[in-house]
Amino acid sequence: MKSIAKILRNKTLYGTLMVFIIWYILYLSINSPIIPSPYGTVKEFIKSLRGLLALHLLASSIRIVFAVIISLVVGVPLGLWVGRNNTADAIISPIVYILYPLPKIAFLPIFMILFGIGDLSKIILIISIIVFQILIAARDGVKEIPKELFFSVSSMGVGKIGIYRHLILPAVLPKLLTGLRISVGISISALFFSENFATSYGIGYYIMNAWTMVNYKDMFVGILALSILGMVFFKGLDLLEKKVCPWIYVEKK
Repeated sequence: MKSIAKILRNKTLYGTLMVFIIWYILYLSINSPIIPSPYGTVKEFIKSLRGLLALHLLASSIRIVFAVIISLVVGVPLGLWVGRNNTADAIISPIVYILYPLPKIAFLPIFMILFGIGDLSKIILIISIIVFQILIAARDGVKEIPKELFFSVSSMGVGKIGIYRHLILPAVLPKLLTGLRISVGISISALFFSENFATSYGIGYYIMNAWTMVNYKDMFVGILALSILGMVFFKGLDLLEKKVCPWIYVEKK
């Protein structure tokens, strides 16, 4: 009973165990090479990770990391400005509302024509997905701060930089990280699609190449790698949140 309670407390271990149980049930039920065994897939994953799979993972990771960094550099200052300035909000928000709901994957052919078929077009595709989410999260975070808090901080003689440091950023960060989690999940899906065109490295290419070769075990190895990549980014954001927003976890206790 203690071991079961320990597994339930460890959310990552619990989630992984449940996924593998469901996977194993499907493997036994379908009894087809289309669904390989979890054990055989994990074994092949470890073996492949010593070879080309690591390069595919690295290529996908670099594209996402660059896209996230650029999106933060562009989206956060712009979102804070729009949140603090009503005129900027009236000018920029209507444009964001029109562009944000559009499926950005539809723009991939345009990006490939404008920026080439290499990494740049794929990074720009991910940026076009993430930057709007970050901008909106930053803007809404600022707008949700009560005006009385601005008056209180200003009355204490705190300057503009101090207001951003001690009031705006602490209020915006939790919402920003939530938006970033959603964006990273969507961007991984978009990256998978984009890596099927004019590239020879990336998890998307690895999965689809295995599929065309009717190598279902390798295909599931790629799917497993993609899920681990997503989990690493999510866990990284969780650790970042604990570091920069410790008050959230204090309140939960």
